[in-house]
Amino acid sequence: MMPRVTENRQQFASDNLAGMCPESAYWFNLANASGHVPAYGDDEWTESVCQAMRELFHADCDVYFVFNGTAANSLALASLCQSYHSVICSHVAHVETDECGGPEFFSNGSKLLVAETADGEDAGKLTPEAVEALILKRKDIHYPKPKVVTLTQTTELGTVYTVEQVRAITDAAKAHGLRVHMDGARFANAVAALGCDPADLTWRAGVDVLCFGGTKNGLPVGEAVVFFDRKLSEDFAYRVKQAGQLASKMRFISAPWLGLLEDDTWLANARHANAMARRLYERLQAIPGVEALRAPEANAVFASLPPGTAQRLREQGWSFYEFIAGGGCRFMCAWDTRPESIDAFAVAIAAAV
Repeated sequence: MMPRVTENRQQFASDNLAGMCPESAYWFNLANASGHVPAYGDDEWTESVCQAMRELFHADCDVYFVFNGTAANSLALASLCQSYHSVICSHVAHVETDECGGPEFFSNGSKLLVAETADGEDAGKLTPEAVEALILKRKDIHYPKPKVVTLTQTTELGTVYTVEQVRAITDAAKAHGLRVHMDGARFANAVAALGCDPADLTWRAGVDVLCFGGTKNGLPVGEAVVFFDRKLSEDFAYRVKQAGQLASKMRFISAPWLGLLEDDTWLANARHANAMARRLYERLQAIPGVEALRAPEANAVFASLPPGTAQRLREQGWSFYEFIAGGGCRFMCAWDTRPESIDAFAVAIAAAV
């Protein structure tokens, strides 16, 4: 039985809800029309994307593709740790709150050391001081040795680490011999917000490994794990295989990346999502009783709604999250969010209030 087509109301729970962008779909279909090609990544599509990544980052980086962000983060962190090591992260980092122990599982037990972060304009961000405090907290053999700092870019609270902030944290980490990993599920939105070169926000700022998110930016599936230091990726291909993340028909994960990278579609998609978040923020500011918690830096809007409003909106079929927002609601905009969807949602919120 064919699934029924329902009302195409755009939602705000996650940028994962959007489909793939036309540019990615074009390359997906082109790869499908290419006939029989080598499997497991030994194909021209995968090689072309890897080379495009190297050009994008101005670096001879090593690139791997996996199905999702949890695998990307977990396997990347496992490649940097032994089981007796620890990973320093924010208390709201995705690896801490939403990956079901994946980083610990794939590293055979590396512990996450959680640092509290401030509210306000730097909500959700690690600081060099917090990182160093955890590194120096204990030095005895009974404590899991800190080995990696992981940054979520953008953070789960919608804030963006600046180039200077990334550099300050990596300097603190490397002064004590730690590596730095970046969970870049929304890396594109951060680059679009900052207007910087992606190299400046990663390896030039001291990041060793980037998990470059594509799913939230217009891909059908798939994330890229980018090692800026090739020595760190030794045997990573075996980790990918063992974890069940090696796609036999790799071209269907890699080829759509060409659609994102060509003509900087990835940046255009991110800029649009960020712009839609600003539009929603402006609409919410005009609704009495609704408090926008902070101006959006990327594609997330956080707001406090009067009691009962969220429930009434859900009863009308609107979808969004509350558990992430620290007492408020989180509204995510995507690469395909339409201005009229923003306006319709704002009207619904005003009526529900």
